Amino acid sequence: MMKMKVVLAAALMLFAGFVAQAQSDLKIGYTNVELIMDLMPEMEQIGADLQDYQQQLQTNIQTKAQDFQRKVQAYQQAAQTMTDDARAQREQELQRQQQELQKFEQDAQVSYQRKLQELLEPVQNKVFNAINAVAAENNYTHIFSEAAGNNPVLLYTRDEDKFTELVLTKLGIEIPEE
Repeated sequence: MMKMKVVLAAALMLFAGFVAQAQSDLKIGYTNVELIMDLMPEMEQIGADLQDYQQQLQTNIQTKAQDFQRKVQAYQQAAQTMTDDARAQREQELQRQQQELQKFEQDAQVSYQRKLQELLEPVQNKVFNAINAVAAENNYTHIFSEAAGNNPVLLYTRDEDKFTELVLTKLGIEIPEE
């Protein structure tokens, strides 16, 4: 029994040593990825390109919607002079065209999201590469994002850790005044 206690105590001391060593090697940082992305010089051009693309999509949607409205108005004006079969056929055609218009609008939204991702991907890669480089240069073991969208991920940290500023410096971006 005494031998078991000694072995157990030795194992606990060894484990405590590993835990203490792991804690001393642990270096955690946090950064505001959205702020870094917003400050990237490429973002101004990306914003302009997205606005142009969105305007093109909107123009196409409006053109198709106006064309559909004209067809509906023409049908409404001629409906009373049409036979029942012709009216039913025309209504089916208008319903099909309305579904096509709705699908076109959905496809435009998907296309916009795809374009957004396509334009942001190089900037995101540049930011994440800089984060990885700064983390490696400064011996960080973990980096957290300050927030994910509108949801905070990091609930508390000390203000001395200026990882975001290190990344901005690495990217050659001037740190804005608070």
